[in-house]
Amino acid sequence: MTKRELLYEGKAKKLYATEDEDLLIAEFKDDLTAFNAQKKGSESGKGSLNCQISAQLYKLLEKEGIKTHLIKTLDSNHQLVKKVKIIPIEVVVRNTATGSLSKRLGIEDGLELPFTLVEFYLKDDDLNDPIICEDHCMILNLVEDRESLNILKEKGKIINSVLKEFFGKRRLKLVDFKVEFGIDKDGEILLSDEISPDSCRFWDMDTGEKMDKDRFRQNLGNVKVAYEEVLKRVLEEK
Repeated sequence: MTKRELLYEGKAKKLYATEDEDLLIAEFKDDLTAFNAQKKGSESGKGSLNCQISAQLYKLLEKEGIKTHLIKTLDSNHQLVKKVKIIPIEVVVRNTATGSLSKRLGIEDGLELPFTLVEFYLKDDDLNDPIICEDHCMILNLVEDRESLNILKEKGKIINSVLKEFFGKRRLKLVDFKVEFGIDKDGEILLSDEISPDSCRFWDMDTGEKMDKDRFRQNLGNVKVAYEEVLKRVLEEK
């Protein structure tokens, strides 16, 4: 499959056309951003690590019945993916209070939530990706109907259940994560974008050490080392 013209460049990836109009090549970048790109940086090799981590997790989720846009990994930085129309809703799934949830509601940082919390955020950088409710989604015509929102929420919970168990066996606590979905040419909702330390929060169960992009957000250093450790554990046979 040949990489052709650049169609889109986001904070963490570039998307290229191919000779097949229904397939794209996704290139994972080394760029790091935080606080809606107000803080920027770069970490050599980060893109490759995220590409590998996300590919492994998507394969895991496919086995559990979650259909994704991933066709195959082309090399350490590139994936062949189905072309989808991204639903402009970020689905955030939380198991533990931290970050914006703690700041917004005054919930103690690190508090285990009594149930899995699923939130919707509008995917709009100009508005700083505000939190939205189901009625907002309908008013803004982000989806066709409320059943689509139920599907997003249910898929988010299933992904959480699978990944929480998977990482628990590898002594990583899945604190929260963000996923995005797209609609393919057949109208099917597919898990898209990526699942990586850029989009998840992982805390080491034994030390409490943060193993994700919070190391960049909070100037903790050793970003690449943390991502390498996450990949190492993802590849562990359990």
